[in-house]
Amino acid sequence: MLRQHRVVIENVSPQLECGSFFIKRVVGETVTVTADVLPDGHDIIQVEVVHKHQDDKKPTHDHMRHLGNDRYTATFKVEKQGFYEYSVQGWVDYALNWQHGIEAKIKDGQHVKSELLDGIQYLEYLSKKVSSGDKEQVLQWMREFKDEQAYDSAVKAATSKKLCRMFIEHPQRLFINNSKTLQVYVDRKKANFSTWYEFFPRSAAPDPGRHGTFKDCERLLPRIAGMGFDTLYFPPIHPIGEKNRKGKNNATNAKDGDSGVPWAIGSRLGGHKAIHPELGTEADFRDLVQKAKGHGIEIGMDLAFQAAPDHPYITDHPEWFRKRPDGTMQYAENPPKKYQDIVNFYFETKAYKELWEELLSVTLHWVNCGINIFRVDNPHTKPYYFWAWLIAEVKKKHPDVLFLAEAFSRPKVMQQLAKQGFSQSYSYFTWRVDKGELMEYMTELTQSEMKEYYRPNFWPNTPDINPYHLQGANETMHLIRYVLAAALCGNLGIYGPIFEYMVSDAIPGKEEYINCEKYEIRHWDWNIQNKLTYLITKINEARKSHASLQQTNNIRFCHIENSNLIAFYKWSDDRSDETLTVISLDSHHTQQGFVQLPLEAIGVGAGHPLNMKDAMTENSYNWSTEWNYVELSPALPFHIFHINK
Repeated sequence: MLRQHRVVIENVSPQLECGSFFIKRVVGETVTVTADVLPDGHDIIQVEVVHKHQDDKKPTHDHMRHLGNDRYTATFKVEKQGFYEYSVQGWVDYALNWQHGIEAKIKDGQHVKSELLDGIQYLEYLSKKVSSGDKEQVLQWMREFKDEQAYDSAVKAATSKKLCRMFIEHPQRLFINNSKTLQVYVDRKKANFSTWYEFFPRSAAPDPGRHGTFKDCERLLPRIAGMGFDTLYFPPIHPIGEKNRKGKNNATNAKDGDSGVPWAIGSRLGGHKAIHPELGTEADFRDLVQKAKGHGIEIGMDLAFQAAPDHPYITDHPEWFRKRPDGTMQYAENPPKKYQDIVNFYFETKAYKELWEELLSVTLHWVNCGINIFRVDNPHTKPYYFWAWLIAEVKKKHPDVLFLAEAFSRPKVMQQLAKQGFSQSYSYFTWRVDKGELMEYMTELTQSEMKEYYRPNFWPNTPDINPYHLQGANETMHLIRYVLAAALCGNLGIYGPIFEYMVSDAIPGKEEYINCEKYEIRHWDWNIQNKLTYLITKINEARKSHASLQQTNNIRFCHIENSNLIAFYKWSDDRSDETLTVISLDSHHTQQGFVQLPLEAIGVGAGHPLNMKDAMTENSYNWSTEWNYVELSPALPFHIFHINK
C-alpha cells in the first residue's frame, strides 16, 4: 500500500503481546508512554500520545518529549473506570522546519525575503486556529512578511519564541503516521490496595460443637474491621455434596457428622446459586453483606466452578460432565492427589455455550446479592478464553467487580490468567523467605513487563498451604511474614484465626495443616488478643495512613551489609508520601547494620536532615547522612519509617 508518511513509529511501550492484551491501572494512576519515532532526513517532527476513555467522544492529544536517540515520552492520567485507548502519532512539522531553516539562514547573514513569503502559508493556518487575542498578532505578522519596508520586524517575528509556541500548540498535522491503538483497563482503587481476612463461616459459632451461621459472622465484623481488614473472604457457602464426602484430615470415607469440604459444591439441597442451609438463608447473607459494608468491609466470595457428584447439574445437564468408558463419573485428580468428592466441568463439551452462560449467570447471581469481589478457585484448570469472556461480560455492567486468581502454578500460567483479565493474582511470596529471593521476586514483579498487568496479592498462609517456615514457628516469624507481605505489596491476605493464634501443626513432611479446617468445623476463641493481633492492627493502620504502602510497584531496595536485614524505600506516585521499611528476617537473634539511604531518589543531598518517624512506636530519629545504623531484635523485628524532609 502506498503511504506518504514521513515518520516511522516503533517500540511503543507499554503494550502486551503487540496489543493482544490490555495493561492495567487504577483510578488516579498514570500511564507513561514511550516510543521510537524516526523521520527520514533531518526534519523536525512532532510526536503526540492520543488517548481517550471509552465514553469520551473526542480524544486528548499530549505532546511527547524527546528523550534523545529518537525516543519520545509522555504521561497521561486515568480518571475513570473502564477502558482507555491510546496510540502514538507523529509527523514532520513543516512550520517548525520553516522556522528552523530561516533562523539558520539569518544567523549565516543571508537575506530571507523569499523565505518570509514562504512562511505566510503557516501564518494563514495559525490565524484560523489561535485565540481571538492572538489572531490580530498573526495577521500583523502576515502583513510584515509581505512588506519589504518591515523586513527587520518580520525577521524578528519569524524567529520569535512566541511564534514557535503557537506552532507547537496549534500543529498542522500533515501526513500523520499512527501506531496501533492500545488499551488500558482502569479498575477501582481497591484492585491495588486491599487487606484480606479469611475464615470459614461454619467455624464462627461462639461455642464448640455448633455449626456457625451468617448471624455469627455478623458478631465478628467489628473485630475484623478493628484490626484494619477491609475484605472478608469466605470459602464456598453452598450446599456440600454428600456422595463421596471427605472426612477429617482428607479421609476418603466420611463418618456420620463429618461436615465435608466446602469446595465439593452441590447436593440435593441445591447448587452454585444456593446456600448451605445451616449457614442461613439468602436474605441472611444479603443482610451480612450490607452490615459488613457498614464496617468498611466487603465480603469476598469463592467462585469454584466444580461440582460434587450429587450436584443437581449432573442430573439436569449430564452433557456438561465427562464419563469414563465404563460409564462412571470422572472425578478430579492432580496426581498423586485425588479429589473423589469433586467432579470437574467438561469444558470441551459440545454444549459449551450453555455451560459458559450458566456459569456467568452464577457469577451475576452473587453480584446481584451485593458481591463485588471473587476469589476464583483453581482458574488455571479452566480455559483461559473462558475467563477472558466471563470477566469482560461481568465488567460491562459491573465495573466494580474484582477477580482474584487463586493459582499457584507455573509462572507463565499465572501470568496468562492476569493477562486475560484477573484483577489480582496469588503469588510465590508464600515460598520466598531469604533476602536474595525476596528481592529477586519483587524486582521481577515491579521492574519487568509484569508491572503493567500483574497485581500480586501476598498471602503468608492459606487453608491449603502451611509453609515449612511457619510450622512450629514462633511469634516473631509470624510477625516477620506479615509485615513483609504488608509492606512489600499493596494487596495481602491471611487465613485468619489459625495465623493469629499461630496454629501451625502440620502433616509430617507436607506443607499442610493437620486437622485442616477444609475437612472439619473448628472452634476458635475469637476474644483472644495477643501481641501478634495488636501489631497486625498497627501495621494495617500504617498501610491506611501511607499512600506509599498502598501500591506495589514504586519500590527500591536499599543496600545493607547484613543478609538477615532487608530494607526498601517506597513512594506514592506524586511523592507526597515516602517510607523506609527495614525488616529482620531472623526470628531468634538481634540483627544490626548500616542502611544506605537512596538520597537522590528521595530528592535530598548528603547533610540534609531527615526526620524518620516509626509508625509502630512513634519514635522519631533524625538522620542526616547517607548511611545510618539500625538494630532490630526479635521483640520488634521491623521499622516502618515515615520520611519527613
